[in-house]
Amino acid sequence: MLGIDPGTRATGYGCIEGGRSVPGLSYRLIECGVVRPRGTDLGSRLEDIHRGALDIIDRLAPTCVAIESAFHGRNARTAMVLGHARGVLVLAAQLRGLPIHEYAPRQVKKRVVGTGAASKEQVGFMVKHHLRLGDAPRPADAADGCAVALCHLIGGGLP
Repeated sequence: MLGIDPGTRATGYGCIEGGRSVPGLSYRLIECGVVRPRGTDLGSRLEDIHRGALDIIDRLAPTCVAIESAFHGRNARTAMVLGHARGVLVLAAQLRGLPIHEYAPRQVKKRVVGTGAASKEQVGFMVKHHLRLGDAPRPADAADGCAVALCHLIGGGLP
């Protein structure tokens, strides 16, 4: 299961196995990290994000992808640019024939932490707890990608 937290400056991801596929319903971190586009203009950054996502999918061979949906913030331009990043990530999963599941940011926090108003620190702490890690994944974008994957698995989604 690959969880993705989209962003045009940093796209966090976490590949986790667990839930129904692992006895005892434990979760295990396979890999997490961040795709940091090098391009200076939006088109170049989107290309870097798309290529990065394809590389991750090809290397880790997840069975499905969970992605955080766009939130409706105060800044319409930021939301629109984030939508572009989500689009290239969804396209990468679609091109590899993977089922795609979308979760709102509040839903991710509610499932992983217990409250939809959780802070980044609380999300990182609970990702650490669920995955039985010594420290929360760093940077926070990687922890957020793991949280999206955990949201899907905790909710009973198939990996």
